Amino acid sequence: MKNLITLAEGAGGKAMNKLIAEIILKGITKKKVSGGTGLDEMDDGAVIPFCGKNLVITTDGHTVYPIFFRGGDIGKISVCGTMNDLAVMGAKPLAITSSVIMEEGFSMEDFKKIIHSMNLELKKNNVALVAGDTKVMENGSLDKIVIATAGIGIAKKVITDSGLKIGDKILVSGTIGDHGFSLLSQRKGIDFGTKLSSDCASVWPMVEKVLKVGGINAMKDPTRGGLAAALNEFSQKSKLGITINEEKIPIRREVKAASEMLGIDPLIVSNEGKVVFSVDGKKAEKILQTLKRTKLGKNAAIIGEVTKENRGIVLVKTSVGGKRIMEMPLGDPLPRVC
Repeated sequence: MKNLITLAEGAGGKAMNKLIAEIILKGITKKKVSGGTGLDEMDDGAVIPFCGKNLVITTDGHTVYPIFFRGGDIGKISVCGTMNDLAVMGAKPLAITSSVIMEEGFSMEDFKKIIHSMNLELKKNNVALVAGDTKVMENGSLDKIVIATAGIGIAKKVITDSGLKIGDKILVSGTIGDHGFSLLSQRKGIDFGTKLSSDCASVWPMVEKVLKVGGINAMKDPTRGGLAAALNEFSQKSKLGITINEEKIPIRREVKAASEMLGIDPLIVSNEGKVVFSVDGKKAEKILQTLKRTKLGKNAAIIGEVTKENRGIVLVKTSVGGKRIMEMPLGDPLPRVC
């Protein structure tokens, strides 16, 4: 392994997975509690069986830039990101904790706005912020503000990345690439024909409805590394193949334009309010219609299926009739988006 860590090691792709596997997983001895799910599974959270309940716990760090963006800010994304990691494991979010590290000279008014955003999302989802920590560092030692969060929820049935079954349909709850390209347009002052807005949102209200339908075998929020990273994790952890129809993937016109202009594949760009599902093929259409009746799922689509062929590989049927392998990205082409 190389001697210095780069941005790629924190971007949700191959480089980050290698860092976790070779240093963290090898360096930690006890990685799960009472036969639950822990570090080795590298899922969106951990599961601790307790008094007949499935406690789901997750933790995350947030360094988004710009701090305030169309559709949200670092406060909103820290709360939603944590709740979403719980939601895609089938857990109703109950409470979070938050650690805020700010640089000396940070605006008090901006800090109030960030706390206000956090509070709005917590109230919407009836989730409590129950503990926290605040630190201020010397000017120049940090880039403005970092928020680290932890969350806890309870799941009747735990959903894991490895739960795919042959014959499952792959669904995505909405358009892909909105968050990453929106932030890029603001950073660079690029107009893609309209003002793109981040999709940052809590997905639990949507997830709760589809869980009631049943047939959900795996879920993931495609944040760092985008749709490509999420699907590759599904395929590799379940040791099954996935075939995707490129023409079925919902992508906004503005995102397609930005992708072509900048040469960045929207399938590897982060999202902050979407879910990728692997569902029982017999229930796929009912789940799709349930998604479409929700606020976040109106652009949901069935984009592929799980197969016994090409195990551990994601194949894409292209718009011109060919096939290509959807690779796990090395890293995120847009640093600091979540």
